[in-house]
Amino acid sequence: MDSLTTSLSQRTALLLMSGSGTRFGSCTPKQFHRLAGKKIYLYTLEALLSSNFFHEILLVTHPDWIKEVEVDLQDYPIDSCRIVAGGATRQESSFLGLLACHPGTKIILVHDAVRPFVSKDILYKNLLKAEVVGAVDTCISSADTLVYAPEKNHIAKIPPRADFFRGQTPQTFQYSILHQAHLHAKSHQLEGISDDCRLVCEIGAPVAIVEGADENIKITTELDLLLAQQMLAYGRGTSEAFTASLWDLKDRPIAVTGAHGDIGSAICRKLQEEGARVIPIVHSKGVYTVDLESAQEIERCFETIYQQEGLLDGLITCAGILNRKKLSDQKVFEIDNLLDVNLRSVILCCKYARMQENGHIINVASSSYTKGRKDIAVYAATKAAVVNFSQGLAEERPDLNVDVVSPQRTNTSMRRACFPNDDPNSLLNVDEVARDIVRMLQQKRRSHAAIDIRKK
Repeated sequence: MDSLTTSLSQRTALLLMSGSGTRFGSCTPKQFHRLAGKKIYLYTLEALLSSNFFHEILLVTHPDWIKEVEVDLQDYPIDSCRIVAGGATRQESSFLGLLACHPGTKIILVHDAVRPFVSKDILYKNLLKAEVVGAVDTCISSADTLVYAPEKNHIAKIPPRADFFRGQTPQTFQYSILHQAHLHAKSHQLEGISDDCRLVCEIGAPVAIVEGADENIKITTELDLLLAQQMLAYGRGTSEAFTASLWDLKDRPIAVTGAHGDIGSAICRKLQEEGARVIPIVHSKGVYTVDLESAQEIERCFETIYQQEGLLDGLITCAGILNRKKLSDQKVFEIDNLLDVNLRSVILCCKYARMQENGHIINVASSSYTKGRKDIAVYAATKAAVVNFSQGLAEERPDLNVDVVSPQRTNTSMRRACFPNDDPNSLLNVDEVARDIVRMLQQKRRSHAAIDIRKK
């Protein structure tokens, strides 16, 4: 990989967040709306901070919202962030941010606060290309046919789709080039231009392209926010969960609840193949038996494991029960069993398991968590709760890796008993599920995520 030629002290990022949110249909600007409980712009800020590419990050903010940003930044004990009052237009905000850069700035990266999923790779390629060319735009190809209709009521031309791209941010520039472009726009009264690259094109300077990503979405509507929520739940819709270097599981103590079930048994076999010290937790006839409906039994079980095995490197909770009945036909004890085994036991196992620092918890949910369905409404509700619990626990326990896995419909005896008419060819094999779960466990360090396992 090529190295950056500019030093850290010469690189500044502008986070543009002065928008009013008109298209979002809210009096609160879209960048201040919450995504999974956190303001959208804070995800974007964290992406820039974690890249370690910038000496300084300037948050160009509408004057009415500066105090709120000041309060938010109290949770970020860093010296590299400054708040700059933005202008009435994006063009003006960009220029004000440009003028506020520290004197040593040679490269300036401009990014929308409402593109929270920008990757480190995109940031790096922008900086690298800008050092050489001077101006860079992040673009992706268009999957839709483009039509040219200047009069708005009929099509004048349909240009070749391959010749057109969709512009994203970041856009990155040598400081002198962007400064010249803004001064030219002011002297020629070019106003209301919402794209810095267009300003650079106006002075005849070349603008190179860096490939963006479909995941690098801009949140401008309620629909975008819904999509972002799903992307966040699924680890930003990327395959990053399975790309890191692998952690050797040999002799690592890993507990598996529901170890006598089809998925649990497959996970134990896979772990044994990897040389892990497997600790199966079952209802009966095992070394570690536990009544998953009893908090005292769960606490006792994990205390015994700690005394005999030491701190755990991994915990996989895959015990679960399913019955297919309308709520009106279910007995109260059947509802209690679903709640106790599918949800309460997961919470208690995570509470009482003694884990090593950087240990890994993987809770197994179900694809049914995305939508409640008739005849399995209580079951689906417990699985949705497991997903939310796991995401919350991950934020509470930054010392651990906490993930939740939702396999697609899987060919288990429990599934076949409840849905005998399922086509076996449409179902996941338990070994596929086990392979992906163990693969997740082997990641050395990764962001917590909700991962769907689908039939290949």
